[in-house]
Amino acid sequence: MTQRGRAGARPGNRSAARRSHDEAPAAPRVDLVAARARVRAVIEPVIEKAGYDLEDVNVSRAGRRHVVRVLVDTDGGIKLDDVAVISREISAALDETEERGGEVLAGEYQLEVGSPGIDRPLTLPRHWRRNRGRLVAVNGLTGRVIDVDDASVVLDVDGVTRSLTFAELGPGKVQIEFKRIDEADFGDEDDEDAQDDIDDGEGEE
Repeated sequence: MTQRGRAGARPGNRSAARRSHDEAPAAPRVDLVAARARVRAVIEPVIEKAGYDLEDVNVSRAGRRHVVRVLVDTDGGIKLDDVAVISREISAALDETEERGGEVLAGEYQLEVGSPGIDRPLTLPRHWRRNRGRLVAVNGLTGRVIDVDDASVVLDVDGVTRSLTFAELGPGKVQIEFKRIDEADFGDEDDEDAQDDIDDGEGEE
């Protein structure tokens, strides 16, 4: 996750200059729901142009500063370099909008950009498509995602193939799988074989 931010008071905000040095200016009150909508309207075209999907955007307060959390994703997943690039583009878009006089956020903000975690609900076709081969739980069923198209998902449920439309599905959740200990590869078999060879050779002239 990358963090970027913008500090400093807005031009024309002169009320702080008239306050005493000992009195901190009050944080401006902002409708966070409206602020989230404004942020989304600015950054979504930028993210889509860069080839990513905007999965979520949240705006909250941390003292006098806004915290803008953005989740992006794409086929094949997001790399750290991708996060750094899209963070710069989002920050530039927000700053440019405000410089043109279109207020998005009042005061300072901190930008955090990342990708969704494994606990993100699967609600859209692209979410299911990006989890082919994984075990998921949905509507009381647990099965492995075999195939996905724009209308349905094909699951392998205990060896039985089931095709379910998105209208029949609720939010899915990826299940964490652990390898059985008897299937695990500890990578030490060669070392054991080598030790056996050494032991077999001991005492020989």
